[in-house]
Amino acid sequence: MSRSLTALPVFNEVKTVDAVLNEVKRYSEHVLVVDDGSTDGTLELLSKRDDILLEIHQQNKGYGAALATAFEYGLRNEYDVVVTIDCDGQHEPQRIPQFVEAAASEVDIVSGSRYLQQFDKDTKPPEQRRAINSTITAELNALLCLKLTDAFCGFKAYRAEAIRKLNLTEPGYAMPLELWVQAAAAKLSITELPVPLIYLDEKRSFGGQLDDGEARLKYYRQVIQKAVRACGVDFAVRRAADCGQGAA
Repeated sequence: MSRSLTALPVFNEVKTVDAVLNEVKRYSEHVLVVDDGSTDGTLELLSKRDDILLEIHQQNKGYGAALATAFEYGLRNEYDVVVTIDCDGQHEPQRIPQFVEAAASEVDIVSGSRYLQQFDKDTKPPEQRRAINSTITAELNALLCLKLTDAFCGFKAYRAEAIRKLNLTEPGYAMPLELWVQAAAAKLSITELPVPLIYLDEKRSFGGQLDDGEARLKYYRQVIQKAVRACGVDFAVRRAADCGQGAA
């Protein structure tokens, strides 16, 4: 039986953290919270709980940096599977066992998709965020010969062996894009599981100029190209050899 850890990156989630963790604990014995420099009282709430594991960033480092800390903790403590889930109430903790089971069946990365299947509880995504997700997902698929439907969903499960093959350095919300490039370069197996499309914070800030859609799209493309250069794989050649596509 796989030993699994559920990890939650948290930054200023004082309104939702206790309720989300109470639900997560119903489905996961080992729960790690990485507090990424919260200043709104979140850390004080977390410090009162004796049913979670806690890692603390004294200053805000970013979503990707919080997940990197979670991965390091999972490997250091010899977990077989690390599940990542957000703490804003937009993911359903009851789906955690399904993700663990899929990863335990020799799938390297199990990624939630909000666009693979429709659910009755689905909400309409912010138009700009949906357009950017769709654009970047399509570009990643074409570049890396993947079949993703949702490049950005934070609900995932990773086998420890897969994490060891990654070297994620992108600290912010663009970390999943670096992840997909490295996963494709390492030829990791990937599957998507459908999850409801739930948006509770349509005005979430991505930080400074990245709140502008065009600037964010440009930055995401820069992250992808940087990751491609760093991995040293000629994906055009691989597409022609493995995917039956031209190298143009």
